[in-house]
Amino acid sequence: MNSYDAIILGAGPAGLTAALYLARFGAKFALVEKMTPGGLLLQIFEIENYPGLIMPKGYELADAMEEQLKEFTFDRYQTCVTALEHKDGKVTLQAGEEALETKTLIICAGLHYNKLGLPDEDRFTGRGVSYCALCDANFFKGRVVGLAGNGNQALEEAVHLAALVRELRLFMRTAAPQADRVLQKKLLALKNVVIHKEVAITALHGESELEAVSIRSLQSGETEKFAMSGLFVIEGMRPVSEFFPRELVLDADGFIVTDTEMRTNLPGVFAAGDIRSKLCRQIVTAAGDGATAANAAYSYLELADA
Repeated sequence: MNSYDAIILGAGPAGLTAALYLARFGAKFALVEKMTPGGLLLQIFEIENYPGLIMPKGYELADAMEEQLKEFTFDRYQTCVTALEHKDGKVTLQAGEEALETKTLIICAGLHYNKLGLPDEDRFTGRGVSYCALCDANFFKGRVVGLAGNGNQALEEAVHLAALVRELRLFMRTAAPQADRVLQKKLLALKNVVIHKEVAITALHGESELEAVSIRSLQSGETEKFAMSGLFVIEGMRPVSEFFPRELVLDADGFIVTDTEMRTNLPGVFAAGDIRSKLCRQIVTAAGDGATAANAAYSYLELADA
């Protein structure tokens, strides 16, 4: 079993920042991430509100954060965590085939995409249904597509999509977008976007690939069917919480409860980034969380060794 001073779960902005701080502290630590480092940064086309940087691409910021870590030595595990136990002041976890032990743990696990919950959704995933317009928009150039969602992320991705496709139909369950006014203004200025308000998507149609979607009015109950080759589901996210120990305190929505120093109710366990119970989930706040968690974890280690 490999033992560490600290293990970071997740390599989004919070995890990468925590890694940078722990590396500079000289801690022996490992970073566990099943995907490419960067997390949701890799799905953001342009970042408009990161202090000090003018409209960087998401992947550019992710690459820069990763580049900062290259001078440091630490262990990486590109795999999923399937089990985690907090006992006798230490944390043990199963990362793929590796059993790991650590004095402190920083959970930066992030979020999952919410799905529509329709019978054929999984069958059409990757065959017309996508959860990331920034990842898959290029496959639908010049075609008719739909997008389900009404928040900031949905409108950001709708604006990106509209620049590439022939027609975009935006399906919202609400009477108005629940997004920043600047995004609403951008969307309303686009000539190839048709907005359907107060509707629910009820069915997906097609043989081997998506060919059409059915919607139902939440007011009248009337149904319509629209031919399209792609549907982007941008309906928010939920915390990655499958491996959390039972003793870890979560809020009503499954996010980890922490104090201002990112400490959870379990000694030596910290949480940072979108997985935390908080109001503001932004790149800059995730990075701040990561720095705070790393500092708190290192202070915990110093006290334990004193």
